[in-house]
Amino acid sequence: MSQCQLEVTTGYNVTMAEYQLEVTTGDMMYAGTIDHIFITIFGSEARSDRTELDNVGIDFSAGKVGTYIIKTKGSLGRLLFVKVEKDPNRVFPEDEWFCSKIVVTTPERDVVLFPCHRWISRGELVELRGGKAVQVFKEDHPLLINHRNKEVMIKKDMYKWEIADEKLPHHIHFKDVSEFPAELRFSFSKTSEMLDANRKSCVELTFKGLVGSTKQWKNFDNIKHIFWFRKTEKSEYVAQHWKDDDFFGYQFLNATNPTVIERCLELPPNFPVTEEMVKPFLEDGSSLKKEMERGKIFICDQRIMDGIPTRKYNCDCLHVSSGFCLFYLNQEHKLMPVAIQLHQQPSEQNPIFLPSDPEPDWLLAKLFVKSTDVMMYEVVHHLLITHLLAEVFTVATLRNFPVIHPLYKLLIPHFRFTLHINTQSRKLIFAPDGTLDRSSLGYEGTKELIRRGLSEMTYSSLCLPDNIGARGLESIPNFYYRDDGLELWKIINSFVKHIVEYYYPSDNDVYKDTELQDWISEIFTHGFLGNKHAGFPESFYTVKEVVKFVTMVIFTVTAQHAALNSGQFDYHFWIPNGSLLLCKPPPTKKGQSSMETILETLPNVGETVKFAAMFWLLSDKYSDVVVLGDYPEERFDEPILKQMIKEFQAELSYLSKAIAARNSKLDLPYTYLDPKEIENSVTI
Repeated sequence: MSQCQLEVTTGYNVTMAEYQLEVTTGDMMYAGTIDHIFITIFGSEARSDRTELDNVGIDFSAGKVGTYIIKTKGSLGRLLFVKVEKDPNRVFPEDEWFCSKIVVTTPERDVVLFPCHRWISRGELVELRGGKAVQVFKEDHPLLINHRNKEVMIKKDMYKWEIADEKLPHHIHFKDVSEFPAELRFSFSKTSEMLDANRKSCVELTFKGLVGSTKQWKNFDNIKHIFWFRKTEKSEYVAQHWKDDDFFGYQFLNATNPTVIERCLELPPNFPVTEEMVKPFLEDGSSLKKEMERGKIFICDQRIMDGIPTRKYNCDCLHVSSGFCLFYLNQEHKLMPVAIQLHQQPSEQNPIFLPSDPEPDWLLAKLFVKSTDVMMYEVVHHLLITHLLAEVFTVATLRNFPVIHPLYKLLIPHFRFTLHINTQSRKLIFAPDGTLDRSSLGYEGTKELIRRGLSEMTYSSLCLPDNIGARGLESIPNFYYRDDGLELWKIINSFVKHIVEYYYPSDNDVYKDTELQDWISEIFTHGFLGNKHAGFPESFYTVKEVVKFVTMVIFTVTAQHAALNSGQFDYHFWIPNGSLLLCKPPPTKKGQSSMETILETLPNVGETVKFAAMFWLLSDKYSDVVVLGDYPEERFDEPILKQMIKEFQAELSYLSKAIAARNSKLDLPYTYLDPKEIENSVTI
């Protein structure tokens, strides 16, 4: 007799079909339940009775896989979906249950995966789609068509767009994380670890009398002792080398903001650097013109900051620089700053600073350039491009794709915890009285910088190969962000290409997928605000277009976020290396500054430690990290898709080993784009 079939005689010969269920409870803290769980299986021919899953002992403890049998009067046909109900156990209080998946083995020996990966509350009813991923135009059963339409309708009602500012990307309408479905919130372990890290910082800084202190730093050495134990090898290196010109140049390639420097083929007319000014810093016998022709001159233009509003500090408006920094790639392949102008328009009060100037003048000029770079980095390249766009991608995915859609299955692991961290950030960081409100820009200036950043953003700027080419940085040496980033882009692109082409064999399939078209339309409208001149797609016509856009999405929320986020404490804990807040205006004349001037320009002790604590919290590692390429939540049922994931993981492993080998030869290893260090989503 078959394991999955049982013949029972009751006057008539009735063949009872047996469906074996393997029910997996999540392994995270508090995932289990002692409530009653009921299952109904729906097939193309019939459905099972509502059946309680009940074995001896506790059925649904964390990490447990329980096996159950449901008997039916004959085959149900092709399995369509499974209904899961959680009824109360009246003796005990409510306990949500995290159901990871249900695997059903049919009497015909077919094995069907029903992914769940969500918390189920008491009295809640959840319907799970199983089997292969399928697009809307391939649905072939009335029950499934109705189920799909109902799911999308419910999700669009659950996840709504909030328009807080017409010129900023739109975001989820929830005001607090407590309003989220439980599976979108941080895990219990992550929440407790973040609270613990924050508490320890507050206790240490309060004990030392640093919190709220209005004292100015009296010497640079004192800044090193903000924390007793919270240091990294890189943060120590930065504190030792922040004055070095070659390290200053290095940071524009491999620190937290490697996205702004570009090759200079011609000086801007409002940056009147002369041959005589920079000749001492170039190769003997060369000239600025020759070095430009050789592709060895680079520039950072901070015009986006020109005229931006700033906040008041001690009754006066703060100042930010908005000028230029010119770099020279010397014979030792070191990128050296050779000229700095702190504002866009040249004048007697806006001199061009040179490495030959007195040390305090040159250091102060570099401090203003680096501090403006930190503001641009945190607000535009970090907050806007990775966090705010990640939220747009997440909300559009939740609203437009049912869970059975192949792109939902592909993308949803890359949006884990994103809505939670962004909603928290809108209350604690990007908010009136938030951390960024304490920067030179303040809250209103920060919003204006995001508006400007979004208006200047182009599709090609988000696609790393196009970005590197447009900036003329294909061949500059020792550019590890570019080297590792392009390899990651290639690996992610290949992975996405295989998956998309599997489900969309032709361009016509792309055209017919109305859910896909709705998805990109919402991203174009709510993320890029309908900007038709920046190259963003508002609809898809070809498979190639889908592959490139999905590659960009995954790269942005994984690799790009890691490159920009992970080094915050490393490079910005040491406040003289660049600060979100400078308390004095940029210098207008040479020869009037001293090292004391630099200390007076830095934020006071209390302000410094607030920034330092934030950088630590946002750079810290937490125990429930999911790294790029790991997919602990099984969603794809097709063996060929599982093989694609394994090949993707293998490519990432090869790259990780290559990066480790290279880093072993470097004085300052570049680790931020090592796949082992990249989170699979924006979670912090």
